[in-house]
Amino acid sequence: MRTSAHLPNSVAAKLSVTKSVSENCRRSRPSQSPAPMRYFDALCAAFGPQHWWPGRSRFEIIVGAILTQNTSWKNVEAAIRNLRTESLLTPGAMERVPVPKLARLIRASGYFRQKAKKLKAFTSFLFKVHHGSVVRMFRTPTSALREQLLAIHGIGPETADSILLYGGNHPVFVVDAYARRILERHNLATPKQSYEELRCFFESSLPSDAQLFNEYHALIVETGKQYCRKSQALCSECPLKSFLPAGAA
Repeated sequence: MRTSAHLPNSVAAKLSVTKSVSENCRRSRPSQSPAPMRYFDALCAAFGPQHWWPGRSRFEIIVGAILTQNTSWKNVEAAIRNLRTESLLTPGAMERVPVPKLARLIRASGYFRQKAKKLKAFTSFLFKVHHGSVVRMFRTPTSALREQLLAIHGIGPETADSILLYGGNHPVFVVDAYARRILERHNLATPKQSYEELRCFFESSLPSDAQLFNEYHALIVETGKQYCRKSQALCSECPLKSFLPAGAA
């Protein structure tokens, strides 16, 4: 089911740009830049398998992807424990729970009132478009499902791609703040480049493989947390130090 015909002009325009960039990514495979694959090999050797995304069900993974916006995973885990205790980690239970109670249970994740509305918006979409079935939703072709997710209140590109990749095993690369920081410090991207352009950079430079994208994103997060920190980069200790351009940091 396609939704763009009924979207506000601003959202439809954003989706049009997104689809255009995605088509360019597909046309440009394979890229001549070997950097992403060499970076992946170095991070694999340093950290090993990361076993992402933590979650007992696909719906729980989706909930986690929404709750992790602007907070740490430790806070998300606390919120998810509360939801699990109340048996709310199913679409039906999430649909029925009152927003004030939901907000209270996810308070640990921050911005809890907004996130409660986002969870309800996703669940409403799931029932209206896919009859409440996560399995049915993930059978939708990647580009069409990405378009649907981006039209939901509170779901932006990073959250949509996390849902697609980790919940649905769709081959979409997740670009987060850690990935952008690493690319910029290695002179592989500029601050002016959009999310879609950075996603295109990875997807056009790598085999289109969900497991590869899954592991790569997890490795980038670990690198960002341990070495490529926002205020204090530990470049001399980083597994990617041999790729760092002279004078860059």
